[in-house]
Amino acid sequence: RPLHGVIDALRALGARIDDAGRGALPLTVHGTGSLEGGTVEIDASSSSQFVSALLLSGPRFNQGVEVRHVGGSLPSLPHIRMTVEMLRAAGAKVDAPEDGGEPDVWRVTPGALLGRDLTVEPDLSNAAPFLAAALVTGGRVTVRDWPARTTQPGDALREIFTRMGGSCELTEDGLTFTGTGRVHGITADLHEVGELTPVIAAVAALADSPSELSGIAHLRLHETDRLAALAKELGGLGCGVTETSDGLRIEPRPLHGGVFRTYEDHRLATAAAVVGLVVEGVQVENVATTAKTLPEFPEMWTGLVDPGAAGPGTSGRRG
Repeated sequence: RPLHGVIDALRALGARIDDAGRGALPLTVHGTGSLEGGTVEIDASSSSQFVSALLLSGPRFNQGVEVRHVGGSLPSLPHIRMTVEMLRAAGAKVDAPEDGGEPDVWRVTPGALLGRDLTVEPDLSNAAPFLAAALVTGGRVTVRDWPARTTQPGDALREIFTRMGGSCELTEDGLTFTGTGRVHGITADLHEVGELTPVIAAVAALADSPSELSGIAHLRLHETDRLAALAKELGGLGCGVTETSDGLRIEPRPLHGGVFRTYEDHRLATAAAVVGLVVEGVQVENVATTAKTLPEFPEMWTGLVDPGAAGPGTSGRRG
């Protein structure tokens, strides 16, 4: 992904970084033992990760850090809220817009962080293809250890997939999601949960009515141009997909088999796997790219459709 934003911000805070003008990897960071810190302006409209990176390092800057977002609409705000929550849990003082502060401005006071024991939640965004599997096949799946309270954007899957035709129940065992065998189209602003878009688009391609997904122009700068890739690959299987200025318009049509290219993007690989559950002859190119976030995905996916070989973290029944 492009790194111009965070590289320029760190330089403004006193860091020496050599990247030969690429604004991307590879790069060399020359450590000096400390950074002065202070106020920095950054356009994070392409990725909230730029803000999170600066906030996480802020307690160690001599002056702390004040991050001012000066670009267009900031995507994936739940990720920044997660960052703020984790910093506060470690003893950092953080002022954030949601606390009544200045819009698009975060301040971290310098100071030592406290060590503590943490229970790391499962990555709920990685659950998207498994919940989608139940939805599109009329089956049932349980994702263990789903937190009752979380700031993760992946928790939005419960509401989104329920609107698309399923139902869910959260118990001590985890989240159980059940499909009905019918999938409905959806109109949804995914600006805060953009990483869920590929699987939602795959489900929408199998729906009984059109879908409009918006607020996700920033996905053009992810591992690949995800909007163009989804339009091309779902379209190549027969779906009607149109790119809009900030999203996708999906018109379900009878689908056929074919090669679904992933462009070395793990989210596209899992989206293709969802379509392949329903459409015969779909070949997922380079499913191994899922190792970026879920190395066991191929085994877990096989276990989902063949419960006798179920992998860790999920259990399922295909309808």
